Amino acid sequence: MSRPAESAELRDRYDAIVVGAGHNGLTAAAYLARAGVDVLVLERRDLVGGACVTEEIIPGHRVSFASYFASMLMPTVVRDLELARHGLRMIGSDPLLAVALDPGSIVRWWADPDRTAAEIALHCPADAETFLRVDRELKALAAYLQPFFLEPPPNLAATGLGRLGELTRLVRRFRRIGGSDVARLVTFLTGSLGDYLDRQFESEAVKRMFLANNVYGKHGGPYEAGSAAGLLFHLLSGGDEAVQGYSGHVVGGMGAITQAIAASAREHGARIRTGTPVGAIRVSGGTARGVTLADGTEIEADLVLSNADPRHTFLGLLEAGALPAGFRRDIAAIRMAGPSAKLNLALSREPTVIGRAADADPLERSLLTIVPTLADAQSMADQARRGEIPDRLWIDCVIPSLVDATLCPPGKAVMTCFIQYVPYRLREGSWDERRENFADSIIRQISRFMPDLPELIEGRVVLTPLDLERTYGLTEGNIFHGDLNIAQLFSMRPTPGWSQYRTPVKGLYLCGAGAHPGGGVTGAPGHNAAKAVLKDLRGWRRRSR
Repeated sequence: MSRPAESAELRDRYDAIVVGAGHNGLTAAAYLARAGVDVLVLERRDLVGGACVTEEIIPGHRVSFASYFASMLMPTVVRDLELARHGLRMIGSDPLLAVALDPGSIVRWWADPDRTAAEIALHCPADAETFLRVDRELKALAAYLQPFFLEPPPNLAATGLGRLGELTRLVRRFRRIGGSDVARLVTFLTGSLGDYLDRQFESEAVKRMFLANNVYGKHGGPYEAGSAAGLLFHLLSGGDEAVQGYSGHVVGGMGAITQAIAASAREHGARIRTGTPVGAIRVSGGTARGVTLADGTEIEADLVLSNADPRHTFLGLLEAGALPAGFRRDIAAIRMAGPSAKLNLALSREPTVIGRAADADPLERSLLTIVPTLADAQSMADQARRGEIPDRLWIDCVIPSLVDATLCPPGKAVMTCFIQYVPYRLREGSWDERRENFADSIIRQISRFMPDLPELIEGRVVLTPLDLERTYGLTEGNIFHGDLNIAQLFSMRPTPGWSQYRTPVKGLYLCGAGAHPGGGVTGAPGHNAAKAVLKDLRGWRRRSR
């Protein structure tokens, strides 16, 4: 969808410049502007939002093109930035998931655990009781993690009194956690999802339902270390009412989130300029001095915050001599190679799903996840690692127009599909050569469950990992700015010793998903980076008196 660029008049100097108007960059800008910092946000594309945008498939049919569902948007950010007043409206999903096991067989994960257990009992009565216990345990463990999302992780580089302070903070956060919960938490952060589910449940249907509630866009299959952590991440509190495990549709698509954050930032004085790519971050004497635009224009600033991923920030926007060689090597080693793709469809009407009840309400009809068995998911991940496109795909389908009539004309429909476990680098051919055949394969596989889908398609746009890189600036198509694995999370993100949003360049901060706590539309990295900046500003002002 073509939109006019925002043309905030450029001055020669600002207090702070934010590179990239993704949701985290906008969040950081809004918090800084609220504190009286003179902020300029510069965005390469002609619309704000980064990968959290609503765009047209064909005229009149809009959909969330990349990020597509609201689940972990931090309630603190929603409240602080008054996003509801700025137009954000979310509709909670129930069921949270509708998992297609085979054509005609669907299992649903409802917001009410007892209702879910009753549905599970149809597949395996023993697993119904186990589900209720596991649900309680997982929510308790997720609650321990919740505070860490809105504060810096433990600083491994701290020394002296700083190290003591970090230890005190950890003790305070975990003072209520028992020994058994500590063991469970460590198991989830480091262990295998497949092993956990095999220990807990008998039914393949229940295991597949849990698999479908894990982190999408993550490397590795369910039998690999660290793959269980996604269950906890999806049980964090979200939405404006801080509901644990929240997920929902955003009226107007995901772009409504970033439009609301941008409106909040502007209200407090932030300036936003789209259609203005940054060519370089300027550094002199080890300190950030501003940016140089792609057209050669130089803009000075005391502070620069990068919403770009660490690879692009440190290896693309900075000269090599501005950073220690060891730090550059660590950044180059960050695992990227995004394993996901998207397919967005404009439809003449809602497709028919085999086996769905005739009286299913629009919320239920808006969701269908075509998820493999644990063994098949592991095989898919292995194939993608070898550069192969799996013959069978993991496809998450959402028809948001059933809940949000603003997205397309009456009677029409839009559907967005997230595809898991595809390679960034193909062993044979290129994505440009294979893009449309890939889209055809996705549609064929969905058609096993929605047989009338092919005849309903009026327009389609497929986004391969390469397209995600080209269009949204995601290095190697990684939607999380770096894989979410234990070696790249918490105090290791983006690298050990630099997990506090600060960088080896004084005055340069990382505020995107490549910083703690990582990806997803949370607003947490932007919130935390802004808090780090404001803390440093207070310290600098005290020392200058």
